[in-house]
Amino acid sequence: MADCFWHCVFPIGIVMTTEFLLNFTPQETRVAIVEHGVVQELHVERPASRGIVGNIYLGKVVRVLPGMQSAFIDIGLERTAFLHVADIWSERQNGEMLRPIERILTEGQPTMVQVLKDPIGTKGARLSTQISLAGRLLVYLPQDRHIGISQRIGDESEREQLRDRLSRLIQEDRAGGFIVRTMAEKATDEELTADIAYLYKLWGEVLSVSKKAEAPCLLHEDLNLSQRLLRDLVNGDTTRVRIDSQENFERLKEFAAEYTPKVLPLLECYTSDRPLFELYNVEVEIQKALARRVDLKSGGYLIIDQTEALTTVDVNTGGFVGVRNFDDTIFKTNLEAAQSIARQLRLRNLGGIIIIDFIDMDSAEHREIVLEELRKALSHDHTKISLNGFSPLGLVEMTRKRTRESLAHLLCEPCPTCNGRGEIKTARTMAYEILREVLREARQFNAREFRVLANPEVINLFLDEENQALAMLSDFIVKKISLHAESSYTQEQFDIVLL
Repeated sequence: MADCFWHCVFPIGIVMTTEFLLNFTPQETRVAIVEHGVVQELHVERPASRGIVGNIYLGKVVRVLPGMQSAFIDIGLERTAFLHVADIWSERQNGEMLRPIERILTEGQPTMVQVLKDPIGTKGARLSTQISLAGRLLVYLPQDRHIGISQRIGDESEREQLRDRLSRLIQEDRAGGFIVRTMAEKATDEELTADIAYLYKLWGEVLSVSKKAEAPCLLHEDLNLSQRLLRDLVNGDTTRVRIDSQENFERLKEFAAEYTPKVLPLLECYTSDRPLFELYNVEVEIQKALARRVDLKSGGYLIIDQTEALTTVDVNTGGFVGVRNFDDTIFKTNLEAAQSIARQLRLRNLGGIIIIDFIDMDSAEHREIVLEELRKALSHDHTKISLNGFSPLGLVEMTRKRTRESLAHLLCEPCPTCNGRGEIKTARTMAYEILREVLREARQFNAREFRVLANPEVINLFLDEENQALAMLSDFIVKKISLHAESSYTQEQFDIVLL
C-alpha cells in the first residue's frame, strides 16, 4: 500500500534532474538547488560574513586550558578559535595515547591550523592542525601518506582500482596522500594528474607564504560560494547552471575552463528582466523556510522549532481526513511528512541533534515503512547524517552535521520585543510589573508625581480593568500617578518618570 501511495508522488525509474540558480548582487551571492522543479537547498554568502571553513591560518596560541585539553588560538578574527587536543595531527599520527595539551602547546606559540567549523552563535571557529586542500577530484593531505576513497563509492573492486591508479600517478618524491572524491569515479588519468599538479602547486604556495608571515595571518582562503558549487556539487544529474550576472558568468566560465571543463557546457547566462529567483518561486520558498509551520499537501502540517540545543519537528494531521480510517490517515500523513522533513532540513540547513515526533502509529510495519521513506529522502542530502529508529517514546532521533549557520540564523535575528523567546508578556503582566516598580521607586524617592510611559495596550488596561488597582496604589503612596501612552513602545517596554 505504501509503495503505491509513494510511487504516485515519485514515479518508479524517474531520472533525477538538478538545476543550480545563481543570483548575484554586490551585497550577497545566493544559490538555489532545484530538483524536479522544487527548491531543495539554499546557500547564501555575504562578503561581510563569508564562511571560513577550509581557510588555513598561521595562528598564535592565546591560552592553553589543561582542564578541557584545549587551547584558544588567535587567527585574526573577532573571537579566538578553539583547538582540541584530539585535532592536533602530530598527536593522532603517533597512534598512542594523546599527550596532555600543555606539553604540546605553549602561549604565544605560532601554529598552522585549518578551520573545521565556522563560528556559530557565541562559539568560536573549530580548528585542526591536519591540513587538507580540496580539488575537483581529489583532496590533498600534505601531512599523511594515506590514500583514501570516498565512502559514497561503494563497489570494493572499483575502490581498489581507483587506489591503484592514483598510486601510479602520484609523485613518489612528494610528501602527502590523497582522498579520492566521488567526482573522480569516472575521471581519466589525465584529469587526475591535472588535479594532483594543481594541489601540489597550491600547497607550495601556502608553505611559501607561511615562511614569511607573522601570526595571526591568513595563509589560504577557500573558494567562494559559486566556485565551490562548480567544484563540489555539479554532477552528472545537473542539467544547467543559470547565472543572472554577465560579469560573474564570465568569471565562472574562466574558472570552469581551468578547473572543471566538463561543467562549461552547463553554464548559462540568464538575461531576462524578470528576476531569476522569482521565476522559480525561490523568494516565496525562502519566506516559507523561515516560518515555524510547514503545511503538507494532504492537509497535515509540521511545526519546526530550532533551539540552541536541538531542533524538534512535530507532525500533525491537521485537516487531513481523506482516507478510510484514522490509522490510514496517520500513516499517510507520516509518509508525506517524512519527505517534507528531509527537504526542510536541507532547505533550512538545520544541523546538530534533530528530534522528530511523528504521529503515533500502532502498527510496527507502518513505523518501519515511514522510517525507510525518511531514510530514502535523506539519501539525497550532501551533508553527513546519522539516523536512529523509533525510541521507546515513539520519537525518531537523528543528527545532521553542522558546518555553517542555519538559514534562520543567517537571515534573522532575535526579536527585540521578546528577546528571542517567541512570546511576550501580556498587557496585564506588564501592568502588575509597573505597579510593583512604582511602589519600589516611591519608597526610594520623594517625588511629587510618578508618570508612567507605556504601550497603549497597557495604558488602556490601567484606564479600564485595572483602574481601581492604580487608584489604590496612588492612595497608598500618597502621590499622584499619571499615565501616558507611547505608541512606539513595545508591550514589554515602560518608563517611570519622577516629577
